[in-house]
Amino acid sequence: MPSLQKTSAPQDGPQDRSRTVSPTQRDRVAAAGSELIGGPYGRRALPGGGQFTPVRVIALVAIGMFALGMVQKLPCYNWAWFQGTTSQYTHACYSDIPHLFAGRGFADGLVPYFDRLGGDIPFLEYPVLTGLFMEVAAWLTPGGGSPDENERAFWLANAGLLMVCAAVLAVCVTRTHRRRPWDGLLVALAPSVALTATINWDILAVALTAAAVLMWSRERPLAFGILLGLATAAKFYPILLLWPLLLLCWRAGKWREYGTAVLGAMGAWLVVNLPVMLLAPEGWKQFYLFSRDRNVDFGSVWLLISQRTGTSIPPDRANLYALLLMAVAAAGIAYLAFTAPRRPRFVQLAFLVVAAFVLTNKVYSPQYVLWLVPLAALARPRWRDFLVWQACEVVYFLGIWMYLAFTSGGSKQGLPVDGYQFAIVVHLLGTLYLCAMVVRDILAPEKDPVRQDGSDDPSGGVLDGAEDLVVAGRAAHPARHAAPAVEEGPRVRWGAAEEPFDPWRAPREQDSRG
Repeated sequence: MPSLQKTSAPQDGPQDRSRTVSPTQRDRVAAAGSELIGGPYGRRALPGGGQFTPVRVIALVAIGMFALGMVQKLPCYNWAWFQGTTSQYTHACYSDIPHLFAGRGFADGLVPYFDRLGGDIPFLEYPVLTGLFMEVAAWLTPGGGSPDENERAFWLANAGLLMVCAAVLAVCVTRTHRRRPWDGLLVALAPSVALTATINWDILAVALTAAAVLMWSRERPLAFGILLGLATAAKFYPILLLWPLLLLCWRAGKWREYGTAVLGAMGAWLVVNLPVMLLAPEGWKQFYLFSRDRNVDFGSVWLLISQRTGTSIPPDRANLYALLLMAVAAAGIAYLAFTAPRRPRFVQLAFLVVAAFVLTNKVYSPQYVLWLVPLAALARPRWRDFLVWQACEVVYFLGIWMYLAFTSGGSKQGLPVDGYQFAIVVHLLGTLYLCAMVVRDILAPEKDPVRQDGSDDPSGGVLDGAEDLVVAGRAAHPARHAAPAVEEGPRVRWGAAEEPFDPWRAPREQDSRG
C-alpha cells in the first residue's frame, strides 16, 4: 500500500550549512583517540576557519597513510620481490604490480588486449580501463635498467598514480555528507587502505565509485552514471550499486533520475569498452572468461568449505552457488528497502549489496577490502564498529601471507592450513558484524548515527526528504520515530535511544560535585 508520509531533509539555511557534526562530541572512541592530538573539539572552536579545512586535512592524512603503506613494502622493493618467493610473504609486502610488468608484456612493449601473451593466459585479464591505467604507468616507467630495476620503476609509477586515487577517494567521502566531513578520516586512517592500496589496481575503481556517490548526493544523476560506468569499466563490482538505487528510486518514484543514471552508466561503459570489443574481441573477453573459469581461491567461504570437507568445488558449481546466494541477498535487500520504517539511506544498501558480493564470491583477494571501506565509512560512521571490522581485515591480511609462506617454502615457516582457515573466519565474521550493524540502523533508524541530527539521507540526492510512494509491511504505517511536522517546514527528529556523547559533560559534573 502506498504511504504518503514525507520525510523532508532539514532546511539548509546559513546556520545549518555551517553546523558540522564533530565525531569527538558524539563518538566515545573518537573522543578518546583525539587525546593524541589535543583532545575533543571544543565548544568555542571556529569550524572551517584557517587553511586546515576538513577536506585538506583528510587529503593530507590519506596521502600520509598511503606513504606509510609504501614504506611497509620496502623489504619487497629492496629485495624480496626478486629473491625467492617466500620472503615477500613473510614480510607481508607482496604486490602483483612488479610481477605483472614482465608477466603481462609491458616490459616488451606489448599492447594490452591486442597482442597475445605467452603462457596460460593469452591476453591481459583485467577490465579495459584498468588495462589503460596499467599501460599509462608503463609509459611512465623509464627503461634501460635491469629487469629488477624496471619492475621497481613500474611499481613506483603505479604507486604515484594510485596515491592520487587514494586522495580523490578520501576527498569524495569527506564531501558526500555535508554535515559530517570528518567521517572521511575513517577512510584516510583505515589500516587496510595503507596495507593493500599498492597490491593491485582496485583503488582506481574505488575512487571512481566514491566520486559517483558524491555526484548522486549532489543531485547529479547523469554525472553519477558516467562515473559509475567508468568504475565498472575498471572493475565489475560498482555496477551492483544500481540495484539498491533501483529499489530506493522505486520506493520514492524517482524513475526519471534513475533512468538518467542507468543511461549514463551504459554510455560511459560502452565508450571505454566498445573500441576494444570491436577491434580486439578475443582480448576483451579475457577478463570475463578468466572470472568465469577461475577456481575457488583464497579467502572465500568456498575455499573454507572445500578445505574442511576435502571436496573440490568445480568453478561452474561455485559460480552457481555464489549466484544463488547473491540472489537471496539481493532479495533480502529488496525486502529491507520496501519494509523498513524509514526509507534506508542509499549508502546503507550499497554497502550491503557489495558486502554480499564479497561474502559469496569464489575469491577474496586482500585488496578487495578497498571496495567496502568508503561505503562502510558512510553507512556506519561509528569508530568502534569500523575499527573492529578493520582489525578483522588486518588479521586476514597477515593470515594469507603467512599461509602462502607456509605452503611455498620448504622450511614450512608461516601459518598452517588451520590457522589460515581461522583468518578466513575472522574476515567473514568481521564483515557480517558490520552488515548486522547497518541492518540494525535500517530497522531502528533512531540508532543510525547519520540520522540522529534529524537528517534523512545526506547521500541520497533526490531521495533525500522525498515522499514514499511504494512501501510494504511496517513502512505502510506512519513511523513511530517521526515527529509531527511544524509550520516552518517538515523535519524528522529521531528518538533519543542513543544520546549524543558530550566529552565535556563528565569533567563539568565532577567539578560541580567538588
